[in-house]
Amino acid sequence: MIAVVSTTAGTFAVDLDTEEVEAFDAKLEPVETVTLNLPRLLVAAAAGSTVFAVVDTKPPLVVSHDAGTTWRESGRGLPPGRAVAIAVEDPDTAVFAGRNRLYVTRDGGVFWNALAVELPEIEGVRLRS
Repeated sequence: MIAVVSTTAGTFAVDLDTEEVEAFDAKLEPVETVTLNLPRLLVAAAAGSTVFAVVDTKPPLVVSHDAGTTWRESGRGLPPGRAVAIAVEDPDTAVFAGRNRLYVTRDGGVFWNALAVELPEIEGVRLRS
């Protein structure tokens, strides 16, 4: 799986398995805005009934597996968030973007792993198969 990351210095493709980074020629396409009634909401991503929302609190994420009816906190120990992306074909896989680092979950937000690669200041992220 590839994370396409928009930064202040351009767009990069990051392989989530090998952590290899390559320049990416295209800009990120806008995604459908997820409208949620959450306080301090920064950005959100959804796939099916799974929703990951970056909020201006600690921890910086909340996750819903029932389309926003109920929420649980996620990402204790993560830095403040800039963006989040969720894999449409596997909603348990998501990428959270801090200021210059990516964090990956493959279990619906229970555990998060930091990628070793550091990027210029991150503005947005999308996932591609």
